[in-house]
Amino acid sequence: MHTIAVAGHVCLDVTPRLSEQTRWEPGQLVEVGPLAVSLGGCVANTGVTLADLGAEVTPFATVGDDELGELLLARLSAEGFAAPRLTVSASRSTSYSLVLEQPGIDRTFWHHTGANEEFDGADVEITGQGLLHLGYPTLLPGLLAQDGRPLVDLLSRARAEGVTTSLDLAVVDPSSASGTVDWDALLTAAFAQCDIASPSVDDLVSALRIDEPYSPGLVDRLADRMLADGVAVVAISAGRHGLRLRAGSVERLRAAGGVLAPVAEVWADQALTVPPLWVEHPVTTNGAGDASTAGLLFALSRGADPGQAAALAAACAAAIISGNRATPAAVLALEPSTAGLFGD
Repeated sequence: MHTIAVAGHVCLDVTPRLSEQTRWEPGQLVEVGPLAVSLGGCVANTGVTLADLGAEVTPFATVGDDELGELLLARLSAEGFAAPRLTVSASRSTSYSLVLEQPGIDRTFWHHTGANEEFDGADVEITGQGLLHLGYPTLLPGLLAQDGRPLVDLLSRARAEGVTTSLDLAVVDPSSASGTVDWDALLTAAFAQCDIASPSVDDLVSALRIDEPYSPGLVDRLADRMLADGVAVVAISAGRHGLRLRAGSVERLRAAGGVLAPVAEVWADQALTVPPLWVEHPVTTNGAGDASTAGLLFALSRGADPGQAAALAAACAAAIISGNRATPAAVLALEPSTAGLFGD
């Protein structure tokens, strides 16, 4: 089993329970349900699911010197991370998201970037890791400075030490500072140092300013571009349309660090689409994409073939959507074919 570092964006999710009838108008008192405070962001969502599956995970992120930062650290420690590597900002507050999610309606986030603005990857320790997963550079201004040099440097530093690199994105808000970034050029540079990439279709079309509705053809054109830029394994999620998995040449996979090199022959030039698993009573979609990525990375760390990896990714997402943790027991109940990934 390879050790995994999960780095980048972290926050606390603050989620009031809303009913279908909840509406808000200026000047009104609006009745809501109990408040849930939970870990959020890629570091927490992907890291916790990886740990639930059985991986050895070290989180790297930046928080503020405040009560929310103390709460976030306590939550990470309670999740079983023996030594979360959190840098504390002296000037910025801890990041949080207010998650507004009504039954049957896609969620909305009110997000405070906070201390995430200072994360630049300099404090991420690569030595001893088998895989580095970096999440949400679109929400990390420190990685985007100097035309994204810190982002590219972190990935290239990891690859130079034989660590398999993984990258996930978030939707780019065109009205934010990250909306002014030349993402076409930056993604080309980042993908050249990226062994695994697991963005959503929405992440990519927002970054690349593509005004085109979903289609399988669009997904494959995006995957083609990522493989041409240098990514070895591409996993593009598209909600109800499923997960599209593509892989590069055997030569590229052999050069993709300690996690991918051993499975290069099995993964080379593979392409498959896996539909989402049916969830009879959906509870939330928050964190489902990160759980899918965690399933993919865990499967790769266990030497899985593409079919096994895609099945585990789908099962992890479905577990979260159903309101459960993506533990081996929960995953096996949804997808028994993944049983071989949890043996010694």
